Amino acid sequence: MKTLQFILIVLVTGGMWACGTKAEESPKTAPADQTDDTSVPVKLTNVESVVRSEPVVASGLVSSSEEAKLSFKVGGIIEKLYVDEGQTVRKGQLLATLNLTEINAQVSQAQFASEKAERDLNRVKALYADTAATLEQLQNATTGFDVAKQNLTIARFNQNYAQIRSTVDGTVTRRLMNEGELASAGSAVFVISSTRQSDWIVRVGVSDKDWARLKVGNSATIALEAYPGKTFTGTVKELAQAADPMNKLYDVEIRINPGAVKLAPGLFAKVSLKPAQNRSYTMVPIEAIVEGDGKDGFVFVLSDDKKHVRKLPVQIGFIDNDKVLLTNGLANTPSVVTAGSAYLTETSTVVLQ
Repeated sequence: MKTLQFILIVLVTGGMWACGTKAEESPKTAPADQTDDTSVPVKLTNVESVVRSEPVVASGLVSSSEEAKLSFKVGGIIEKLYVDEGQTVRKGQLLATLNLTEINAQVSQAQFASEKAERDLNRVKALYADTAATLEQLQNATTGFDVAKQNLTIARFNQNYAQIRSTVDGTVTRRLMNEGELASAGSAVFVISSTRQSDWIVRVGVSDKDWARLKVGNSATIALEAYPGKTFTGTVKELAQAADPMNKLYDVEIRINPGAVKLAPGLFAKVSLKPAQNRSYTMVPIEAIVEGDGKDGFVFVLSDDKKHVRKLPVQIGFIDNDKVLLTNGLANTPSVVTAGSAYLTETSTVVLQ
């Protein structure tokens, strides 16, 4: 009996001890400032304002400012071509001639007509002196003689220009016809480009907004695919005063300084133009930009409650190393989210690190 009572006392005491332990181990209320496991840790970076001259970037082709498309003054059969593509020529050098059979005949015909008009004029003058011819007949004969002389001048001029001579010291970049072909008046037969170091240029097309910021004399940096890793300097030589009707871009002509490097027409060039006009930009770290698409992008900024974020659109001007210069957006915004921005949405809860 005593044994049974002892067992009951032990059980009751154990139960009371267990209840006390559970009461002590009951969950405690979390502190009010404890962070939610779903919060995204972020860092903020101050927004800066800078004044820069935004470069104008464009691409184009190398060419010569002294490029000539040479043709015959009159039409005819090409008798002889004296140069080929790639050949170096001198100013005044004979490049091609026409078959002169027809042209010489025209000169002879004009010569005979002029001689006849002169005889007719002398005859009318004699008759007029004897009062056998009227003043009108004399005037008509004089006019006929003058017209015949002018026709002879035209025929001889065309005879002299039934050949092509180079107008510049340069290289034949294209030969468009062959011997024996019928060349019409004014149709290009050769394209000649000057090879003087001071004549090399790059032509690019820019938008109206960029055109308005440029001036003659602005500096440029030029990279040629033919010479990777090498850059050339240049200056704006000419700005077009009207847009190209096909692509709506304004042509800009940049004179390039090749130094000791060999250039040729048609080389592809990437040009960075530096306008003298400055403008103000908002500058943020490049990691602050999310969903960038060309010139458009977004950034996250901290909301007023310091626990959420807002997504703001921005306009990207250009990238400068690890910074992005913005042309629009972030007015009156002191800071943007940098670290952690890639993991945010507009419903995210954040915690500052």
